[in-house]
Amino acid sequence: MLIESLGWGPDLAHAFSLLLSQSSLPLVPGRVVRQERGLLTLQTSDRTLLARPSGRLLHHAPGAEALPTIGDWVALVPPSGDGEALLHAVLPRRGVLMRREAGSEHEGQLIAANLDVVFLVTGLDGNFNPRRIERALTVAWNSGAEPVVVLSKADLQEDVSARVLEVEALAPGVPVLALSALHGTGLEELLARLPAGKTGALLGSSGVGKSTLVNRLLEEARLATQPVSQEGDRGRHTTTHRELFVLPHGGLLIDGPGMRELGLWGEEDGLGQAFSDVLALAADCRFSDCAHQREPGCAVRAAVDSGVLSPERLASFEKLQREQAYHARQASSAGQREHKRLERNRTLEGWQHSRAKRRGD
Repeated sequence: MLIESLGWGPDLAHAFSLLLSQSSLPLVPGRVVRQERGLLTLQTSDRTLLARPSGRLLHHAPGAEALPTIGDWVALVPPSGDGEALLHAVLPRRGVLMRREAGSEHEGQLIAANLDVVFLVTGLDGNFNPRRIERALTVAWNSGAEPVVVLSKADLQEDVSARVLEVEALAPGVPVLALSALHGTGLEELLARLPAGKTGALLGSSGVGKSTLVNRLLEEARLATQPVSQEGDRGRHTTTHRELFVLPHGGLLIDGPGMRELGLWGEEDGLGQAFSDVLALAADCRFSDCAHQREPGCAVRAAVDSGVLSPERLASFEKLQREQAYHARQASSAGQREHKRLERNRTLEGWQHSRAKRRGD
């Protein structure tokens, strides 16, 4: 397989050549195409390899978000035989899709790297939830990729066009696609958003039909599927790993386990883009620091009162804004503690090195 078919291009080639000029190791480039419980599978230009990060890479990584994940391009030393390859560096990313680690206050979890588009999949059944879509849009915008909302299971909805209009209203400027993987309808629009050499990822909770969609796009049953529970339309985790697939037309698609919890992580840009309509209204408030409560001249409250903005959407924006601010403070405090810890370790290593040198002298 030519690595160009996996998205390799001039920018990556330039970054790799710089790295190669600074190293004496026999490095080759590869892309992470599968990830399961820390075990990585890489594709190079001529072989598929299991791999693990080198000790140096693990030691110098400032945090878990700097370690390789699905979709990453890496520099590796291939094994001479059938052993594992060693990953020595992660090539510069165009962006990364992350969420806050479930159950954690200040740790992020990598979902995928180097994406061109994120398909936010929600089912047109009991899974449909506008507030969850707004949250997913915020996470997707932070990745640097283009978000696309995919309304799956269109065959189960009588008035699909009404649902599409509803989602378009809460996703300003974002494409909204309705499809049925079961019947094979609407797939052409999705494929048009993922041309050859571009990388997309499916993001959605269990039971929305992601595995069924991947099988349909691959034109073969590669992923196992399970029926959705009739109690609450809740899906079960069928997929247990993340994998990058090359579709027949040349597009690249990453699928992984469903996620019921999408904690916000990263900068505030994603929130601003997901709620650009609310921020546009806020720009007309009389006071620049308007909290949109009872202040005179509040354009946001006026929009709610007139029916232009739904109170549910405003409440969702305020909830996510509070969550973002809280976890930003938590992450800042944790980052400061980690910085101090690293500084102490560097000081100790320097002292030990000087002491060993004096003893040698």
